[in-house]
This record gives sequence, structure tokens and C-alpha cells, in this order.
Amino acid sequence: MKRWFLTVLGFLMMVQTAFAGHPLVTDDTGTQGKGSGQVELGLSLSWDKDKADEWTTFKSQGGEAAASIAVGLTDTIDFVVGVPYVWHQVKENGLLLEREDGLSDIAFDVKWRFFEKEGWSLALKPGVSVPSGNEDKGLGAGRTGYRLFFLGTKEFEPVAIHANLGYIRNENTFSEREDLWHASIAAEMEIISGLKLMANVGAERNPDPSSNTHPAFALGGISYDVSERITLDAGVKYGLTSTEDDWTALAGLTIAF
Repeated sequence: MKRWFLTVLGFLMMVQTAFAGHPLVTDDTGTQGKGSGQVELGLSLSWDKDKADEWTTFKSQGGEAAASIAVGLTDTIDFVVGVPYVWHQVKENGLLLEREDGLSDIAFDVKWRFFEKEGWSLALKPGVSVPSGNEDKGLGAGRTGYRLFFLGTKEFEPVAIHANLGYIRNENTFSEREDLWHASIAAEMEIISGLKLMANVGAERNPDPSSNTHPAFALGGISYDVSERITLDAGVKYGLTSTEDDWTALAGLTIAF
């Protein structure tokens, strides 16, 4: 049970901190511009229920409060730092088995948009995660991990489509799979000035080596530009497979500077 808990909590941490563009999981190719930047504050709350057999039911609840700062080094290159705080609890037939919370692994990423023409744009996003979370509590991987994502965006107003393909080197102390993949696609549509509707689907290789059922999700969201510098967002993510959390509620605030 302890091993299962650490795997679930570690996967929750990894998925929620790997990407930007709240509430979407899929990132876009947009950059801040030289000398500009943004602070993004995000909150996610997740619920999951699994029935092990006729007499045993596991229920888990968890979440993440994350802050990220993106700064434009040039017009096409951003440097991004993400700091997540995570929590999680598991109950068996209503009895508390595990409860942990704390700082998770801090992420550093660079986004480079290397192509842009006629509404099409492409970018690369390499990154590393440093072992700042307590791996004994499942709050971090215990080792430095890295990743590389290929991002694509196509804009045709009022719609934008984004796609991500990625490789994650999941260095860890839990005997999890170390070589993971990610694939996702998202769409945004501005229905009135400043108000966007969003949809997102994706999947990622399960880090649990005993399972070939990979977590997959569908997400719906909304964002609203309160002003030129402040954006509010919210969303709901639904698990399409048993290894993804059943439901996740998302909310965020972005402040540009």
C-alpha cells in the first residue's frame, strides 16, 4: 500500500508541474517577449475512487498549489521556474491510510519558439526537475529528472490549436519506469473579447511498471482577461482511464508584467 501511495503522489506531482498555460495541460508556443514576463498561480483539487474487490474500496483526495514565473530572455525565448506544493490522502473503507503534504520538486524550463509563419509556430521546451521534495513522503522523485517537449500551435482567429509531444526522463528512487512519453492536443476559442473556451485531451505513459494502462484525460476550461495584465481561469479534468484521477478541479490567476 505504501508503494502504491508513493507512486500515485509522485505521478500527481509530475503531471501537474510539467506544463504551463493554466488550466490547459498542453502548452502553446507563445513567449513573453524580451523583458516581459508573467506570474501564474494555479490550484488543482483531485478525487479518485477505486474498488480493489467486493469488500475493499480506496478513496484518494489530493491537490497542488503551484506558482510559476516566466521571463522573456529574448522575443522568442522564455525562462520558466515552477514551485509546487502538493498534498494527498488515501482512505481504505473510510479509514485513513496515508496523508502527506509539502514542497514538491522545483522545475526549470526554457521555451524556444524557433519557427513562425502564416499562423503556424513551433517550439522546443527542455526542462529539469530538481529533488527539492521529500522522496520518503512521496513528495519528490529523489533524483534530478529532465524532459524535452516539442510544441506546435496553429492560429486561425478566433480559434487556436496546440499540440505537444514529449519525452520525460523520470529519474526516481521508487523503481518506477524512467522513460515516459506524453502526447496531448488542445483547442482555444475566443467567444467574445477576452473570454475563451478551452478543451484538452491527452495521455502519458504510466510510471508504474506493473501496469500498461496509461493515464488519459479530457479537460474543459474557461479563461477571462479581467484587464490587460490579469487573467482568471477555471477548468475540470476527467479521467478517461482507471489510472487517471476521476475528477480534478482547476483554478488559476495569471499576472503579466
